[in-house]
Amino acid sequence: MIFMNKREADILKVLNQPVTFNQREISEVLRCSLGSVNKTLKNLRENGLLDERGMLTHKSRKILQQNKPQNAVILAAGFGMRMVPINTEVPKGLIEINGEPLIERLIKQLHEVGIENIYIVVGFLKEQYEYLIDKYSVRLIVNPDYAIKNNLHSLSLALEYVGNSYIIPCDVWFRDNPFSGIELYSWYMLGDETSATSKVAFNRNGEIVKAKGKLGNKMIGLCYMTNETACLLKEKVVQMSADSIYDNVFWEDALFEKFDISIYANVSVDAIEINTYEQLRELDADSKNLNAKAILTIANALGVAVSDIVNITVLKKGMTNRSFLFSCNGQKYIMRVPGEGTDKLINRKQEYAVYRSLDGKDISDDVVYISPESGYKITKYWEGAKVCDPCNFDDVRRCFIKLKQFHEMKLSVEHEFDLFEQIEKYEQLRGISSIYKDYKQTKRQVTLLKEFIDNQNKDYVLTHIDAVPDNFLFINIDGKQDIRLIDWEYAGMQDPHVDIAMFCIYSMYNEDQVDRAIDIYFDEKCDNDTRTKIYCYIAICGLLWSNWCEYKRSLGVDFGEYSLAQYRFAKVYSRKVNNLLGGYNE
Repeated sequence: MIFMNKREADILKVLNQPVTFNQREISEVLRCSLGSVNKTLKNLRENGLLDERGMLTHKSRKILQQNKPQNAVILAAGFGMRMVPINTEVPKGLIEINGEPLIERLIKQLHEVGIENIYIVVGFLKEQYEYLIDKYSVRLIVNPDYAIKNNLHSLSLALEYVGNSYIIPCDVWFRDNPFSGIELYSWYMLGDETSATSKVAFNRNGEIVKAKGKLGNKMIGLCYMTNETACLLKEKVVQMSADSIYDNVFWEDALFEKFDISIYANVSVDAIEINTYEQLRELDADSKNLNAKAILTIANALGVAVSDIVNITVLKKGMTNRSFLFSCNGQKYIMRVPGEGTDKLINRKQEYAVYRSLDGKDISDDVVYISPESGYKITKYWEGAKVCDPCNFDDVRRCFIKLKQFHEMKLSVEHEFDLFEQIEKYEQLRGISSIYKDYKQTKRQVTLLKEFIDNQNKDYVLTHIDAVPDNFLFINIDGKQDIRLIDWEYAGMQDPHVDIAMFCIYSMYNEDQVDRAIDIYFDEKCDNDTRTKIYCYIAICGLLWSNWCEYKRSLGVDFGEYSLAQYRFAKVYSRKVNNLLGGYNE
């Protein structure tokens, strides 16, 4: 086997073109010295890769053929969370630049160099990619775990095709075609600018090495893999994708984790990664995707031009919604966009009625706009706000004072949140059977609690229902500290003590912590029946949210430990109450 360095391989690629190059022209194309070109040509002749006329030999053409690109794998499964609000309507790969979807430009550039076998790993909004099958004869590979695993797992689904292959991110726009019908070594594309998130750089020989210091070269994501390098990569991807600790890593972690796979850098200045709304606007101010429904809603609600909406930044993905921060005329706001399947979970007209009931009470977030149809909501942003820490019982005490004040207002709306009706509703949404083998037995034990609850004295008032630590905001208004409750989507008429149960199960409290929370709310004066009733609510709400989690899981959204904890609350507390009441049978 003939081993070449990067310079030798690059010169062979230049000489394989249909036009003739002299040494000076080669040095200009490769940006190297004339002396280096002369020395490299001599080495190629000595190794039998060039003849005396400087022409490619049979041996060199065989090497070219052995490493010739055969296919491409495009990774397009993820949410593209930083692309809000565009990603609520279209996946990143279909964002248009100059009227052309990003992924179509990549496909056309691959076709230009003769690469027709193209595999696209899809997940989020996968149906929107279906037309590519007929238009370009691509093959789609569906990643069902796109919501809970990163693109290392996406690549693992396409490993059988990796070898003399391009691995391509779907969200990069290349001014010039980055692909070639000729490749002689494995390379990964880096930008010439530095990045604090990159761990890699390249040395004087063009090899990718571990970055020294805090900054590396920006990682573009495009890669070419020869068969030889692909064998090493596949082995690592298989090992890592089978281990849950790697669920959230990028596929490049397999490539660069121990730097035991030798690969060259392909440095580009023309690759533009489209990660945010602002980057898209900078590249193409006329892109139709800039007029996403959420953006037009903001413009209409605030009476401003789309161009006045700036500094768009994704906020942490919530359990039900997606939200982003933006600025307009010097004021910061949060836009809430309903998440997957929300239309089946939330009655937006009821939520609208709740906010009307809360208006002027200094209880909720400061709503600027809310739609009873779409569920879009705009609120003012409180700088420096923090959420309740459920492990800090001083925080909990302050939050429960606010919660109790709200309950004592005895506000009302025309709808209620019936716990057992909601359990049935989520059962229907999640499908015929539960993923928990003993679900039917658990549900029977939870249902036994209804009789006890129905016999208890209780007020029916407007209740938050989702009064969890993350929905209590500690804020500062005009120099005064206050607490506000946000996210009233599930609110309705109910026993207000349900809010205590909800706080406890979301906090995943143990039994001692549950009792401590109850004591805080009641100032150490909670009678036994009321305490037992709250235990009942913990069991019932645990089952309710367990079904909710199962439904969301069917949509590709997994809540990990939280979902398991809710089911455990249903089992443990239904057993606890039935034991207390003397009615539990093992």
